[in-house]
Order: sequence, then structure tokens, then C-alpha cells
Amino acid sequence: MSQRKALSPEQQRALHDGLVIPAHPLALDERRRLDERHQRALTRYYVASGAGGIAVGVHSTQFEIRDSLHNLYERVLRLASEEVERADLQRPFIRIAGICGPAAQALAETEIAASLHYDAGLLSMGGLAELSELQLLKRTEQIAEQIPVVGFYLQPSVGGKILSYEFWRAFADIPNVAAIKMAPFNRYQTIDVVRAVCESERRDEIALYTGNDDNIVNDLLTLYRFQVNGQTVEKRIVGGLLGHWAVWTKRAVELLEEMKQVRQQEHIAANWLTRNIEVTETNAAFFDPAHHFAGCIPGIHEVLRRQGLMQGIWCLNPHETLSPGQLEEIDRMYLDYPHLNDDEFVRGHLQEWLS
Repeated sequence: MSQRKALSPEQQRALHDGLVIPAHPLALDERRRLDERHQRALTRYYVASGAGGIAVGVHSTQFEIRDSLHNLYERVLRLASEEVERADLQRPFIRIAGICGPAAQALAETEIAASLHYDAGLLSMGGLAELSELQLLKRTEQIAEQIPVVGFYLQPSVGGKILSYEFWRAFADIPNVAAIKMAPFNRYQTIDVVRAVCESERRDEIALYTGNDDNIVNDLLTLYRFQVNGQTVEKRIVGGLLGHWAVWTKRAVELLEEMKQVRQQEHIAANWLTRNIEVTETNAAFFDPAHHFAGCIPGIHEVLRRQGLMQGIWCLNPHETLSPGQLEEIDRMYLDYPHLNDDEFVRGHLQEWLS
């Protein structure tokens, strides 16, 4: 790669204003093979819903796409990129590729992503327990030389590792780090990242995004304030890069736009705190924390199956399926919180997206 990629000024402004960025699932048929028709339909759905980007090749897309048995990483990224280009959008839209593994693998995936016109890479720190924080920072620098980096703080229960404040402070100083997705599911660790960015001279160049499925609305409403060298520095988490937003995406876009208006108000109404609980409970049904997140990907698939955006809930790993009681919990979410789903929107466009 001869030249380092950078976000356009329009993309940077949109990223910092706050976007809904769904983590793109993988549509399979009953033989557990890529269902290209429904895979393309999913991308069309996200674009039509008003999402500001998509993240492909991430956990929701199933890490197994990289296995030689399936060899789907490049193909899945290509399908999504083609659909974004076909949409010919007249608004900023950010294509983010999931980038994993040791430096050699991560660089190879970065090259594929850049060749397919992806704008940034979501750089996972997962599965690298043997690497020190210094080694992880060096790996980040190598990727950032090629493509804008979205950092990713992944919770330990699904393969992440606890990273120190000092790590994130150094991470924020790396040129071409464009954003950080925080998903430690932990208030202490989330605050570490926000404070580290606020302490950096690059604070205004880095957008903060939530991946904290247990606290989405509160994350998006909170104004963080720190004292830095005798000056008050304020920072917000402006948007979300979420597997949760891979379903009911139209409503997520509406939710974020409403919250942008609420942020201008001095006092936040109590109903928004209630909405946070509603969103968190639906996430619990989809992501299955009751069984240590074992059913998180099938849970997303089940909602998309009900809407017709997938044929079934199959995963590449045949053992990955809904947990006991999870189906009933999803049923309950439809009954208890009908205002959160976007089924009517999907029904009105499904055949168009599948054509």
C-alpha cells in the first residue's frame, strides 16, 4: 500500500457528530453456506435505515469467516462494499472492516480492506493474550500507517483483555487513530478510555463510540468532564458501533437523532433513563448474558429471520445456537417494547432489498 488512507473531511464531521454503525451479520443458508441474496439485502437494509456506516468482518459477522475451511473474509467485505457503492449515497457513509490477529494477519486484512474501498479498520485486541501492551501499540501503529484505525476495547468474557489507562493514553497519541469503540461492559474501564483521550492532544481528532450493550442510552447521553493541566475538558460518546444495532436499525437511527437533541438540554428527562433500561433489556434477550453471551449471534439472527432478512439462524459453527429460554425472551421483547422494533419499515422494503 503506497499511501496512507484517511477519512474525508465530510466523513470526519459525520463520525464526530455521531453515527449508527451496525455490526454486519453473516447470512447463511440451511447448508451453512453464504446466502448472497440475503447478505446483500442486509446491507441494503442498513443503508436504507439511515445508518452512517457498517462494520463488516467483526464479531457479528463471525470470526470463522477467516478460517481456511470457509475463506469468506474477502468475499463478505466485497459484497457489502459493492452494495454501498451501488447505493450512490449523497451523504457521508463509513465502511469499517474488522481487523484481527497478530501483526502479519492484521496487515494482510488491512490490505484487503483498503483494496475494497473500506474507510477504516476496527482493530481487535482480542485473542492476543500473549502480546504485551507495548506490542499491541506497535501493531496499532503499523495498521494506522495504512488505514484509519478504530480502536476496540472488547470485554474479557468474549476474548478481550483488560488494558490499562496508560495503554489507552498512548493509543490516543497514535496518528490516524480516528475513533475508539468501548465495549468492556464496565464503567471503570470505559472511564479509563474517555479520560485517556481527554488527556491526549489528539482529543479533538478521536470520536468515541459505545459498544457497551448494557448501557447504550446512558453512554450516549453522558457528558464526561475532566481537569487536564488546569483546564476543563469535556467529551461525549457520540454514536454506537454495535451488534445490537444490526436489528431494528431504523429505530436506532431515530433514537440517536432524538438523543442529539436531548443533549442540548441542561436536564435529561427521566423517561430517557427508562428508555435505557428498555434498550438494555432487549439487548439481554438478543445477546444472552444469562448464558455468558453464548447465544449473542443467533439472537441477532433470530430477529432478522422474523423480519425476513435472513432465512434462518444458522452459524458457521453448528454448535452456536439459541440458548434455553432465549426464544421466549425475544418473544417477550416484542410484546413488552413494540415501539423499539422496525418491523413495519422492513416489511415495506423487504422485496426491494431482496431483488
